[in-house]
Amino acid sequence: MGINGINGINGIEGKSIIVTGGASGIGEAAARLLAANGALLTIADRGSNGAALAKELTDQGLRAQFVETDISSEADVIAMVEAAVRSYGRLDRAFNNAGVPNAGKLLAELTEEDFRRCHDVNVIGTFLCMKHEILAMLKTGGGAIVNCSSIHGLIYTARAAEYTASKHAITGMTKAAAADYGLQNIRVNAIAPSSTRTPMYLHYLKTKPDHEERVNGLHLLGRASEPIEQAQAAMWLLSDAASFVTGVTLPVDGGYTAV
Repeated sequence: MGINGINGINGIEGKSIIVTGGASGIGEAAARLLAANGALLTIADRGSNGAALAKELTDQGLRAQFVETDISSEADVIAMVEAAVRSYGRLDRAFNNAGVPNAGKLLAELTEEDFRRCHDVNVIGTFLCMKHEILAMLKTGGGAIVNCSSIHGLIYTARAAEYTASKHAITGMTKAAAADYGLQNIRVNAIAPSSTRTPMYLHYLKTKPDHEERVNGLHLLGRASEPIEQAQAAMWLLSDAASFVTGVTLPVDGGYTAV
């Protein structure tokens, strides 16, 4: 029996699935949710938290492994995909969630290093993941990919120029890959989260206590999302329930972009 009583969601149970940035926040929520619903999980992230999460899941009798991965390194991405295929025989699904936040500066205040850091991970990293995931999926008849864009990939708010550019790129690459590989049975979509109560966001609130009320007021639902709510949207797009959905960047934003 899966989480919240869901048992073996069609297109998830028994499928080899990669989650990048899977050790914390939205990625961790997705990793837990997918594993609970029968996925053969590969958690990719930097640092030791991913290994601890994989052990916790396997101790529960679930299927999970950890591969330390810097998605801006093509060698690391190749090794990540190879690990999934080696352990589970194939790659069926991927949630490309890893990314870095904005520096919180106005455009003319950004350094070249600020801009390149954001794009090396968010744009180049997502491209590399899609490239090698697609190559693996083509060998076994198709699959599904979900990228993590952002409401910043749809609209713009101040002090996020480099991040907005990177997330618009992810939205564009999602459409391009969907067009390129639809006839090869590979669906490619993205979610566009708004403010989400990840550990990074909660830490930020400690330094900016007035930020939460202001941001909550920008959402029609009057609050930021929980990581599990983003994970549930990603899992739906990965599942066979979304079998006729491709090329979409789905706002999961509590109505932030609706007005």
